[in-house]
Amino acid sequence: MKKTIIILFFGLFYLQGNSQEIYCNVQVNSRQVEGSEKSVFEDLQRAIFDFINNRKWTNYKVQVQEKIECSILLTISERVSSNEFKGSLNLALRRPVFNSSYNSVLLNYVDDDFQFTYVPNQPLEFAENTYISELTSVLAYYIYIFLGLDFDTFTLFGGTPFYEKAEAIVSNAQNAPYPGWKAFEDQRNRYWLVENLLNPAYKPVRRFLYEYHRRGLDAMYENPDGGRAIIAQSLTYLQTVYNDRPGLNLIQVILDAKRQEIMSIFSEGSPSEKAKAVNIMREIDPANSSDYQELLNK
Repeated sequence: MKKTIIILFFGLFYLQGNSQEIYCNVQVNSRQVEGSEKSVFEDLQRAIFDFINNRKWTNYKVQVQEKIECSILLTISERVSSNEFKGSLNLALRRPVFNSSYNSVLLNYVDDDFQFTYVPNQPLEFAENTYISELTSVLAYYIYIFLGLDFDTFTLFGGTPFYEKAEAIVSNAQNAPYPGWKAFEDQRNRYWLVENLLNPAYKPVRRFLYEYHRRGLDAMYENPDGGRAIIAQSLTYLQTVYNDRPGLNLIQVILDAKRQEIMSIFSEGSPSEKAKAVNIMREIDPANSSDYQELLNK
């Protein structure tokens, strides 16, 4: 991986480029819907792919190898009417690690509250300052979440402008006829995800993202022990927030993405490093305590 990738994400981008920042693999799974015309879902897949990958989402110019990699799987569970559908989104975001071919998972998330309309051959329209459609609002919301998370791992709190754009989408969608946007509906919806990311009380979670990835993972090529020590220390940021808000959804979102990677990293650590990491992870992720205990016993 070229060193220019790290330089780029430290903010030395140059403005007004024409190259899109996102490469998103899009799949639409309609197997649960019987008797529907499959060409509709093929058109929908192409439309979503084009909407995400052919649109400029920032003012930064990137090279092809520097694009942010993500994937979206839309599973259609019901055809409500000819042009209205229910389903779920599986969203995944990956981030390259300096001087390696390894991509670290930043987000592995499911949105089950997705109902939308789609008319084949009509363009997907989106505007930042108004709610036009559920489909494009939800897609744009998650693209800005992707951008925010990615930038947070290269520059401390660098994702704020993108979270603010996602927050604006939530605000514009408060009168939408579909679920997922309102605070009172669910503690684990779009409203609360971006609220948690922008809430000053939970800033240590975002500091974790930076310390863990930029100062920890990116350093492990040249100094594995030093990088692992920083990663171990970064876990204390999650612990701090967990102690204040044990049920915070943002902690669970982060752990769902990083759990396996953390165990893999510390499988190579010293007994004291393992013990430190395991003690924190068992505290903040009690549902998976037995998995961490196995790591300690290796």
